[in-house]
Amino acid sequence: MIIKAGNIRKGSYILFKGSPHLVTQADFVSPGKGSAFMRSRLRSIKTGNTQEFTFKSVEPVEEVEVQSQKMQFLYNDGDSAVFMNGQTYEQVEVPLALIGDKAKILTPDIQVHVMFYEGQAVDINFPPKITLQVVQAEEAVAGNTMGTARKLVTVESGFELLAPLFVKEGDFIAINTDTLQYDSRVNK
Repeated sequence: MIIKAGNIRKGSYILFKGSPHLVTQADFVSPGKGSAFMRSRLRSIKTGNTQEFTFKSVEPVEEVEVQSQKMQFLYNDGDSAVFMNGQTYEQVEVPLALIGDKAKILTPDIQVHVMFYEGQAVDINFPPKITLQVVQAEEAVAGNTMGTARKLVTVESGFELLAPLFVKEGDFIAINTDTLQYDSRVNK
């Protein structure tokens, strides 16, 4: 489908220089003088390389159709993660390089949306927050509490992050999947 570059949004997929790309950033700029343009950051679906490009707002751009399937994480297999479709039990391997740092928060009960282009997994959409149990937490130490006092905790996936001093072992915490930072404590 052909759209105008002024309608490009973060998270959309477009054909750029003959290759499909994910738009990771899109900023519409309307200067006081001259025509408007769209400043964008694009990640190649095939190579993973990122580049910045500026489109004229009226320039035609082809949007790429990407299918989404809700899948459950099963396990890591070397340099890939294995996901399963809950309805068909079909399993798909996704390279860990594609998932990036978010691979550190994967546990077997996490449901994600795997994005497919021409039958190949090209991206993973995590929910905004996930809840994990704290398995190890340092003792809170009185002292310099200027600003926000934090301590290092380890969650069930093995991921380490900073959390407030009141978080202890056995607590469930919500982690923001965009920033991979502590969000809140969860009662379970």
